[in-house]
Amino acid sequence: MEMHGDFEKSRTRLKKEATALQKTGEKLVTLSDDQLSRMELPTALMEAIQAVRSMKSHGARRRQMQYVGALMRSVDVEPVEQALLEIEQGVYRQAKAFHRIEAWRDQLVAGDDDVIHEILDTFPDADHQRLGQLVRSARKEKEKNAPPKSARNLFRYLKQLANP
Repeated sequence: MEMHGDFEKSRTRLKKEATALQKTGEKLVTLSDDQLSRMELPTALMEAIQAVRSMKSHGARRRQMQYVGALMRSVDVEPVEQALLEIEQGVYRQAKAFHRIEAWRDQLVAGDDDVIHEILDTFPDADHQRLGQLVRSARKEKEKNAPPKSARNLFRYLKQLANP
């Protein structure tokens, strides 16, 4: 057993740590190649992660994930977990911004002109005329029950403002 300070770690503790490392490895498998390449991981671990992705068989995939977990024991896990946390927070922020833009669009199409001032306050570089034109077009489409082409264009414009 491994010594931890003056005490030996129990089998249960060792198993919990191994499971935690394996779960971190499972999160790594779900990342894109671009996100993985930004992390400084050993070559063997990167190859094991790529192998898991290509496996279809449940049993083989499970064994390979155990191997990834074993390789994780030789890696400093703190920077990896920090990078995973930053990625998760980035995804959360993107989703939150997306929902905010959707809400603005829906409010504008529904007739809430106060939102235009909020958008112009948030994005001072926004083209007031273009925004107004997109809103008018989207409202006309809604009145005519036409396909929401202008509403999509309004959404794209708002998204462009939020992500220059």
